[in-house]
This record gives sequence, C-alpha cells and structure tokens, in this order.
Amino acid sequence: MPTDDEQITQLFKQFMQAWTDNDAAAFGACFTADADYVSYDGTHATGRPALQDNHDRLFRGVLAGSALVGDLETIRHITADVAVVHGTASVLMPWRSELPKRRLSRQTLVVVRTEQGWRISALHNGRVRPVTIPDPGSFPSRMSQAMSRVSRRLSGGRPSPDAPRTTSPTTSI
Repeated sequence: MPTDDEQITQLFKQFMQAWTDNDAAAFGACFTADADYVSYDGTHATGRPALQDNHDRLFRGVLAGSALVGDLETIRHITADVAVVHGTASVLMPWRSELPKRRLSRQTLVVVRTEQGWRISALHNGRVRPVTIPDPGSFPSRMSQAMSRVSRRLSGGRPSPDAPRTTSPTTSI
C-alpha cells in the first residue's frame, strides 16, 4: 500500500494532469466538496461546484489547450489526516514551448484524508515574485517611516476599526 506521502504526491500529479487534460470534472474531483480556492489574483471560490464551474469555463475559453506544469516541493503533516503541501506550477499555453519566468506560481494546499482518499481542502495560488526587503536604514525605509510619522500626527495614522473595508469578488479561477 502506498504511503501517505506517495498518495499526496499522486493527488498533486492528478491535479496537474486534470488541468492539462482541460477536464474540469477530474479537476474538481481532486477537491473536497467544501474546498476553498484562492487564485493568483486573489479571487476566492468556495465549494467544488464553484471552482469546477470556473475551471470548466476557463478550459473551454482563455485557457483552452493549456497545461499545468510544475513540481511538488514539500509535504508537512499537521495530523495523521491533514497536511500542508507546497508546490510550484505554471500554466503553459499551447503556443509556448517554455514558461515565461513571470508566470511561475507557488501553491499552498491543505490536503485532508477522506473516505475517497486524500483531497485538497484549500488551495492558495500566488505568483513567485520575490521582493528584496529594504534595510531599515535605506532611503525607502526612511521615507516610509517619515510618512508614517506625518500620518500619525495628522490623522492618528490608522483607520478606525469601524472604517468600511473593501471586499473582493468571491469567484475565481
């Protein structure tokens, strides 16, 4: 019998293959019924039907013929039935022979053991675009510190807990 890590690795491969086959039903089958899917642009789909419908439209539309290519990086077991998985993957469009560097994304997945085997319960997908952290004494840091001091003097510097918050769409790719 395959180990948990082998089963989780297989799930990650199935996830990528379902995308590459542009098969929304197989893609959806990789997820729990109540899964959360946060796309690289920050949009959020809740539940297998929503994320499967989004991907069906994408696979028949702007991502038709695309492949998902990448690698599983790490598996960290939280409990015997829950693991956090990190992988990198990118969408390779059919007219490209190699991935553009700006398309690389990192996925953070929460996978859970179900009666049907391991499934993705949550996925967050973000572009890999590392930013150099400026030294606290650098010009950008000093400017930010000065702006913060001015803001605090003028308005208290932070929004009230009662201030309106922006919301984002709840559907996604």
